[in-house]
Amino acid sequence: MKPTKLGKEDYQICSRQRAYNGFFKLDRVTLKHRLHLGGWSPELTRELMTRGDAVGVLMVDPDREVVVLVEQFRVGAIQASEGPWILELVAGVVEQGESPEDVAVREAREESGVELSSLERITSCILSPGGCDEMAHLFYAEIDSTGVDGVHGLAEEGEDIAVVTLSLEEAFAMLDQHRFVNATVIIALQWLRQKREVLNRSDPEPVYSEACP
Repeated sequence: MKPTKLGKEDYQICSRQRAYNGFFKLDRVTLKHRLHLGGWSPELTRELMTRGDAVGVLMVDPDREVVVLVEQFRVGAIQASEGPWILELVAGVVEQGESPEDVAVREAREESGVELSSLERITSCILSPGGCDEMAHLFYAEIDSTGVDGVHGLAEEGEDIAVVTLSLEEAFAMLDQHRFVNATVIIALQWLRQKREVLNRSDPEPVYSEACP
C-alpha cells in the first residue's frame, strides 16, 4: 500500500483543553480524522504534551577529529541501562522570538562555553509523535575544541552540565555498541558518519572512453 495523501484538511479538532500547566504542559484533545480505507474515525480523545520546537547541535573539531557532547542527569532516563546521566548534544528549547539558529548559538555558549561561527542543518524531526508535539531541529557545527571542558549551565535552572570530548572513533564505536540512549545524538552521529564516508570516497573511475578514430 502506497503512502496516502492525507493532509491538514483531513482531521478536525473537536475540543482542546489544558489539563496541566506546569514545567510541561499537557492538553486533552478530542478529534477525528479521515481513515485510510475511507470515511471518518469516531471522536478520539488524546493527551498531548505541548513542547514546541527544540534545537540540538553536534559540535565537531575536524582538525583534532573529536566530537563535543554534554552529560547531565535526565529523569526520563532513570530506568536506562546506562543510568540517568546521559550523553547528549548541546540542546535547548526555542523561546518566543528566537530562531533555531539563535538557540543553537545561545545553548552552545551556556552549556559548553563554545562560541559558534557557522551552522549546517542536519534535519528536523518529531521525536515522539504519539503524544508530544516537540519538533527537534538538528545542526552540525565545526569548532576549535582547544580548552573546551568543565561544568556549565544556568544555576537558576538547576543545570549541571559536564562537557565530554570523544574522538570520532570512540563516538562511532559507542554508536555501534548501542551505548547512546538519546535519539538526537544517534541521528546526528549517523548523519556525520555517512557524511564522512561520502567525503572520503575516492573519485570513481570514468565510465566512458574516447571514441576510436
